[in-house]
Amino acid sequence: MEAALPGLIEHLLGINIIHSEEIPDDIQHTKERKPDLLKKVTDSSGKVFILHIEYQVQNENEMVFRMAEYMVMLLRKYALPVEQYVLFMGAGKTRMLTAIDEERLKYNYQMIALSEIDYKIFLKSDKPEEKMLAILANFEHDGEDLALRNILKGVQAGAKGDFAENRYFEQLRILAQLRKLDVKFEEAMESITKFFKIENDPFFQRGEAKGRKENAIAVAIEMKKDGISADQIAKFTKLSIEEIEKL
Repeated sequence: MEAALPGLIEHLLGINIIHSEEIPDDIQHTKERKPDLLKKVTDSSGKVFILHIEYQVQNENEMVFRMAEYMVMLLRKYALPVEQYVLFMGAGKTRMLTAIDEERLKYNYQMIALSEIDYKIFLKSDKPEEKMLAILANFEHDGEDLALRNILKGVQAGAKGDFAENRYFEQLRILAQLRKLDVKFEEAMESITKFFKIENDPFFQRGEAKGRKENAIAVAIEMKKDGISADQIAKFTKLSIEEIEKL
């Protein structure tokens, strides 16, 4: 997600950032909260604000209250405007409330469901990490089979070397699970074998439960190197927090 972030912020959030800097993502007052992404940014108009993004794969009934808690703590700690977004990456439509409308409290955050965005927008990117997000988007009139083949070809074209290609394909398999496209994904892989060296694909070399676990561990290691939190790695790889912390 970190590698895909610039494109997400520009194309999905509509924010043209000219400068950003990392800020601590541990917010503590009476309780500790750890946002998925937190940055102090300056956009092209000169506005300085805190950008807060949460990645969500399931509907959470109390998301609006969690986001409101974040808002209050961020305002108190940084005394800057706060822009909040939830990127919903799961299957189907989001059912989460985005606003609180009480007599003495008016609050809202912005929800963006990747499943409602044309997948071809992501394929226009030069970054394989951003191209991979197309699997979570809307396939429109192309259908699952054609869209998956287009995504696989697009990611493969942007990969530099067999190792990177295999890594991206393993990550795509994990993302496919979020959209319940596991079977369709494997069919698409088989249909484009002429476009990649299948003997170098570790999933097809092993093809057993043990191999799946090893693949998940390999992906988790790479994700840890990229600074992704253990909670997010667990969501994508299905490994436990304890397993991830031992890597």
